[in-house]
Amino acid sequence: MSKTDATTEAEATTDADATTEAEATAGAEGTTDAEATAGSGGLSTAPQEELVGGPVLGVIGWARWFWRQLTSMRVALILLFLLSLGAIPGSLIPQNSVDEMKVRDWKTSHELLTPVFEKLQLFDVYSSVWFSAIYILLFVSLIGCIVPRSWQFVGQLRGRPPGAPKRLTRLPVYTTWRTDAEPEAVREAALAMLKKRRFRAHTAGDAVAAEKGYLREVGNLLFHVALIVMLVAFAAGQLFKSEGGKLIVEGDGFSNTLTQYDDFKSGSLFSVDDLAPFSFTLDRFTGTYETRGPQRGTPRTFEAAVTYAEGADGEEKKRVIRVNEPLEIDGSKVYLIEHGYAPVVTVRDGRGKTVFQGAVPLLPLDANGTSTGVVKVMDGYRNKDGKWAQLGLPAFFVPTYAGKGQGQMFSQFPGLVFPALNLGAYYGDLRVNGGLPQNVYQLDTSKMKPFKDDKGGVFKQTLLPGETMTLPDGAGSVTFEKEIKEWASFQISQQPGNGLALTGAIAAIAGLVGSLFIQRRRVWVRAVRGEDGVTVVEMAGLGRSESARLPEELADLAGTLLAQAPTAPDPGPDPGPEPDPGSNPDPDLDPDPDHESADVVPAEGAEK
Repeated sequence: MSKTDATTEAEATTDADATTEAEATAGAEGTTDAEATAGSGGLSTAPQEELVGGPVLGVIGWARWFWRQLTSMRVALILLFLLSLGAIPGSLIPQNSVDEMKVRDWKTSHELLTPVFEKLQLFDVYSSVWFSAIYILLFVSLIGCIVPRSWQFVGQLRGRPPGAPKRLTRLPVYTTWRTDAEPEAVREAALAMLKKRRFRAHTAGDAVAAEKGYLREVGNLLFHVALIVMLVAFAAGQLFKSEGGKLIVEGDGFSNTLTQYDDFKSGSLFSVDDLAPFSFTLDRFTGTYETRGPQRGTPRTFEAAVTYAEGADGEEKKRVIRVNEPLEIDGSKVYLIEHGYAPVVTVRDGRGKTVFQGAVPLLPLDANGTSTGVVKVMDGYRNKDGKWAQLGLPAFFVPTYAGKGQGQMFSQFPGLVFPALNLGAYYGDLRVNGGLPQNVYQLDTSKMKPFKDDKGGVFKQTLLPGETMTLPDGAGSVTFEKEIKEWASFQISQQPGNGLALTGAIAAIAGLVGSLFIQRRRVWVRAVRGEDGVTVVEMAGLGRSESARLPEELADLAGTLLAQAPTAPDPGPDPGPEPDPGSNPDPDLDPDPDHESADVVPAEGAEK
């Protein structure tokens, strides 16, 4: 029998024995033949069930998956980007929280888009459901990202830098030299040097491990915490803010109560009781303008001199409010927004009785002070028949009259150089008693009739200071007094989150600078005695991020340590083993050239 046949027969016998043993075991334990065959590694023609799909996640598993995705840096950046995109329509589309009149005008001009924009809440972007959802998710994502990293960083601060790797030559920055100093002395010098350079260092085995740049992670955490602070400040400012406007004529005052505002808006959590108690009076408004050159008419000075008092019985104080220099009182800021003119007008009825006298604020139309408004006499006036009536006098005012004799009236300078007032006259019902809001600077003529001039048109007349306009048919007179007052418009705002937002912004910039310009790196110094008894010093560095300054820093550290552990002198080339005194290493220097060392001739009588 050949060797191959013998091997085949042996393998067959072994397989048969293994199968018999498997069947016996299966019979003893009550398993099926298929199971026994499978257990023995054999093949089976029986159908087998196949698993379809992967593991199924339960409610807790899906919750963990969602939390991990939400707290990832990628999702946080996506949410921050979406928040920035969401703020774009809030800047381009008029908002109800800023100016409702502009929103109404926009809706009137875009009737087709208005229903779509209203469903998308584009007129109230910052309080919309979708913007609030992005805002809250970003808030939760940042918190979920910061808390674990903070605990991890605290653990790193409490621990020590890791020990030196076994092979420092594999690190990106490496240097070595030999020195006669003792290894312990080299390690002590390296430890002192690294601590002096503000490294966190300690001795671990035969090496010194050091690490520096922990402020990088501090800056990173500070940046994220500052973002949370800014989000909180933004939310607090929107929820607890209050903002209102008030137009005040020289000599008049204002008290910080809700009924004193011309317009007022507040956050959803703001309470009227949160209004700071204070009051102020506009003593004088001063406006100066450039009188010559190409900048003629350009404003130079806008100042409002006021007398204010904190609380109900506070001491009166003087202060000048300028543009971007508000008056701060108990958390509220009073800004100077706008100014204009308020001519003093006196209205008398047909019997000569004064029914109205006062300064009438007019709204400016251009930079030269051209203004318009209405003088409304609501009480006390009787017409020529003795019946009660109301007067409406449309007014057009220019501080520097130009265009006389040219059929037009305009102002050529914003200062009071040559003031003039043009008045019309209507009588009837001003519709101010119906309870509906009305613009005080516009006249509703639906239930009023004009006074007629000689040509049948609306009675009008241009007056200079001190002149009087006599109404037709003995209906009375209107006098443009020589005194012309100025008015100033103020914005009183209370936003509790501004200081917190500024703090967060400064902290975010500081944290970003730290995370970008501070590098976290590790340095190891190993000193061991070599086989020849000379100390071998190895230094290596590893940065947590790539930086070209790491090789320079390691070279500086190595140079400092080299001064305390200088390089050992070079022993020179190996001379080899010393030659045998009886031998001649150089055959060319043989003193007996006839000597034959290969054949030794024996002496006479010696036995061969």
